[in-house]
Amino acid sequence: MYRIPILQMGQTLLVTIQVDMQDQMALALQDDLANRISTTGAKGVMIDISALEIVDSFVGRMLASISGISRILDATTVVVGMQPAVAITLVELGLSLEGVRTALNVERGMELLALGRKETLLGR
Repeated sequence: MYRIPILQMGQTLLVTIQVDMQDQMALALQDDLANRISTTGAKGVMIDISALEIVDSFVGRMLASISGISRILDATTVVVGMQPAVAITLVELGLSLEGVRTALNVERGMELLALGRKETLLGR
């Protein structure tokens, strides 16, 4: 089974999803990210989905689940690069991805993660 690579950039783990996610691949990514956050002490997780043209309800729930797991492990997750058609589909499916932070692109996602770290350091 193909596994999605997880890159580390400082305190941030970067995941770029370049293939259509199958259910098993999404579950493996969830486990791999939880383990990497735990072993590296990462404070941020950025998931780039700009290459995805379709996100079904299962993958949408997995993104929300990954965000929740990350939060419990003291890391913030930002999903970046969502195509307009994907956003429309998620809303039509009734998946608001509650608790999942989003940004238009990687640059804005990094800014969002940096802002979150500053707020944490300041005790906000």
